[in-house]
Amino acid sequence: MQKNMDVLLMSPLFAGIDSGDMNAMLACLDAKDRAFSKGEVILGEGTPADLIGVVLSGAVQVIREDYFGNRSMMAKLGPSELFAEAFSLAGVDLMPVTVMAAEDCEVMLIHVERITHPCSNSCGFHQQMIYNLMRILALKNLACNRKIEVTSKRTTRDKLMAYLMLEAKRAESSSFAIPFDRQELADYLEVDRSGLSSEIGRLRREGVLECERNRFILKTPL
Repeated sequence: MQKNMDVLLMSPLFAGIDSGDMNAMLACLDAKDRAFSKGEVILGEGTPADLIGVVLSGAVQVIREDYFGNRSMMAKLGPSELFAEAFSLAGVDLMPVTVMAAEDCEVMLIHVERITHPCSNSCGFHQQMIYNLMRILALKNLACNRKIEVTSKRTTRDKLMAYLMLEAKRAESSSFAIPFDRQELADYLEVDRSGLSSEIGRLRREGVLECERNRFILKTPL
């Protein structure tokens, strides 16, 4: 765990906790580090929802699939970010989504009860972590509302431009990078990849944007 200490100290889950207390705290939480290969399932849909994960390296995707197997990517998370906390804290019995390695990665897994139920030693960090989790859930709720704002648009073009304009606003620049490749962007927007690629091509020809891989430049308003 020591090699990942810098990442853990950046995680919002451990905000306000002294670095000198981290090793004792992780031992109290019985935190486990695990490595996963790209495409490997970390937490599968239908498995018990009793773990909170922290990404230590690489990236993970949170994916929801409907009855017919259509995939929607809820989020892509990188080092220091959390996953599965909303389901474990809500008391959901089984995971309604799948958490998958977007690339080779390492994660830390913690049983939620180790955080929410103070131990016999009355460690002082439990209260701080509960406060941190409340703030994380509030921020995740805002991100969920942001995704709904984008995916509620009627056309692929409208969804794409709504997303890109939000990213430009967040970056405070017309030139910015997004965290998705083309397939991931299509999954996030809940559109067909070929239709998305065609729409990006049309917008480039119209002079609305420029792009190369995951970097975009918005040139003119629609």
